[in-house]
Amino acid sequence: MAGKNYSEEFKKEVVKAVLDERSTIGQAAKDFGVSRETVRNWVTKEKRRRSGNTEPARDAAERARVREMERRIAELEQENAFLKKCAAFFARER
Repeated sequence: MAGKNYSEEFKKEVVKAVLDERSTIGQAAKDFGVSRETVRNWVTKEKRRRSGNTEPARDAAERARVREMERRIAELEQENAFLKKCAAFFARER
């Protein structure tokens, strides 16, 4: 299914209605005859642009990779704490 091509002016008008005029995404979609998901995408993109964050949200694979790295860091921190306790024990025994 091919998507419709909307002009940048039209997109800006829809986004302005949501962000600057405090319309809801649903109301703007209804008023302008565009799907809610399309309006949501435009609004999200504009919010990112305004905040200076132009990178898209992390995909699932990257999120999984980050979770795995965080898990591994926690594991290494536990091992490090254990080794410190062992070193302190052996230092006292000398």
